Amino acid sequence: MSDILQELLRVSEKAANIARACRQQETLFQLLIEEKKEGEKNKKFAVDFKTLADVLVQEVIKENMENKFPGLGKKIFGEESNEFTNDLGEKIIMRLGPTEEETVALLSKVLNGNKLASEALAKVVHQDVFFSDPALDSVEINIPQDILGIWVDPIDSTYQYIKGSADITPNQGIFPSGLQCVTVLIGVYDIQTGVPLMGVINQPFVSQDLHTRRWKGQCYWGLSYLGTNIHSLLPPVSTRSNSEAQSQGTQNPSSEGSCRFSVVISTSEKETIKGALSHVCGERIFRAAGAGYKSLCVILGLADIYIFSEDTTFKWDSCAAHAILRAMGGGMVDLKECLERNPDTGLDLPQLVYHVGNEGAAGVDQWANKGGLIAYRSEKQLETFLSRLLQHLAPVATHT
Repeated sequence: MSDILQELLRVSEKAANIARACRQQETLFQLLIEEKKEGEKNKKFAVDFKTLADVLVQEVIKENMENKFPGLGKKIFGEESNEFTNDLGEKIIMRLGPTEEETVALLSKVLNGNKLASEALAKVVHQDVFFSDPALDSVEINIPQDILGIWVDPIDSTYQYIKGSADITPNQGIFPSGLQCVTVLIGVYDIQTGVPLMGVINQPFVSQDLHTRRWKGQCYWGLSYLGTNIHSLLPPVSTRSNSEAQSQGTQNPSSEGSCRFSVVISTSEKETIKGALSHVCGERIFRAAGAGYKSLCVILGLADIYIFSEDTTFKWDSCAAHAILRAMGGGMVDLKECLERNPDTGLDLPQLVYHVGNEGAAGVDQWANKGGLIAYRSEKQLETFLSRLLQHLAPVATHT
């Protein structure tokens, strides 16, 4: 099914082009920076423009996949609703027109007649994008289309996207904030088992040309199905992090100070978790924005583990990275279940699944990763990390 993955790569690049255009084309940039001013949006505009950018990306992915693979568009789910209300009180459903002119007409309604912005957006939406990876050309995998569901996060880390900082200094390769933390996430899962099968992470803002100020991005992918595991990071990105990972995976868990894990966390992480991590990781704790970006740091070998104890990531945040990590021999597990699990029982690690909502929850909460998560590249490494983490969390638990 590499043709579906090839198309997902192409639409992710189209999505990245839209995200870049909103920052680089003056007429669109002016709408985007309204987000920085007082209030949620300028009263002149019918919609919160960042939401429109999100919805457009989501609709581009749906329409393109549906055109190429009829029936698949209906199985693409994401965070954004495509319904807007303009200043006249008209409800407008944002769908791409078959022609650029029709998309301009619809966008003009949403944007209260702002023709320049509508034309600029429609142009990039309808632009042809040629993007593929030769590594996929030789892969012939037959995954039945009717078992596939797709989670999309059209622009992950929207706060960093709106803020638009381009001059953040990375800490050992990891950006704490800035445009580099923005990602387009597309994850494909089995609707019967919930297992992630294919993932695409497009990072639209990786490097900026100092003369033209134009951004270039990077795209990563992985496929894991019935014993076939391939990903875009072959050969390994860094022999250093690879050998480090192996040494940590085989290290005796009791040799506490001899080997430190590196971990990437959210700035909002709980103090109890941060306290335990300081024992397990020492100084190798990195803060970063964006769930997609933090997962990507693990995929790229910049950090061994991404851990998050809150219930504020969702299926669309984790599915793409989870699929890539599976293809690399890693995965993404429920943190709460891991901490409650007895490793001696021999039970499998509690991998996140993507086909069922949380019982009794409504709205987006039904798709939350309720128990938090841990992303990792090596199962052995994860077991070692968990055993060390539990040593330092257990005393905290007894006092609460």
